[in-house]
Amino acid sequence: MTRRMPRTPSLRLDGKRALVTGASRGIGLASAIALAEAGAEVAIVSRSAADLEAAADDIRALGGEVEPIVLDVTDLQAVGREVGGREPFDILVNAAGCNRPKPMLEVTPEDFDAVMDLNTRAAFFVTQAVAASLVRADKPGSLIHISSQMGHVGGAKRTAYCASKWALEGMSKAMAIDLAPYGIRSNTIAPTFVHTQLSAAALADDSYRQHVMSKIKLGRLAEVEDLMGAVVFLASDASAMMTGTSIVIDGGWTAG
Repeated sequence: MTRRMPRTPSLRLDGKRALVTGASRGIGLASAIALAEAGAEVAIVSRSAADLEAAADDIRALGGEVEPIVLDVTDLQAVGREVGGREPFDILVNAAGCNRPKPMLEVTPEDFDAVMDLNTRAAFFVTQAVAASLVRADKPGSLIHISSQMGHVGGAKRTAYCASKWALEGMSKAMAIDLAPYGIRSNTIAPTFVHTQLSAAALADDSYRQHVMSKIKLGRLAEVEDLMGAVVFLASDASAMMTGTSIVIDGGWTAG
């Protein structure tokens, strides 16, 4: 009798449809490239048509299959039309995000609302639209939210941002519970400071950059490539038993 041997689950995503928000640059674009390279058909979302087309050209140049969708994810009616009205997406990467770093006493209601609206509110309702389509089609799926190490710790001049990312972490856990009966998983990726346009302004301050580097035990900023493997892993069958948790890619920041 032949003994059954375990086989490594595939990281390939052939035949899967993925939606990536905030995909015209930075972590979002890197996530879209990673999914496309793994075989997924990727729809990329951004408010800027020009940046989106450039990103789509980059993905096509690598041999990826991509559809650009110009969309403001804070416009919930537009999200309902553009996301809910399409064939279900098997994979979602919520990468759209912003930050307005200020000391807590200087944060305005406008600052707070802008950060929470994009980082948390929009992420919730994009996810709801994707999950509802999957449930209607009786299909499983993987929901991936780009969080932050600041969703696990606090940080100076990061009160609104921390509020949004801690909320995203809790939201993902609760979604995992609600959606588990449908075979839909929800997880987060929580990186440290990543070398992108979004982080460039804060890191231009030498004293703040020194503080950041003192906290990252591996001694360097993250690059978008450091996150791409985690995106593919969470999207694939290799993570089939993971839901309601976070992959923290912080170079040791939160270790102590």
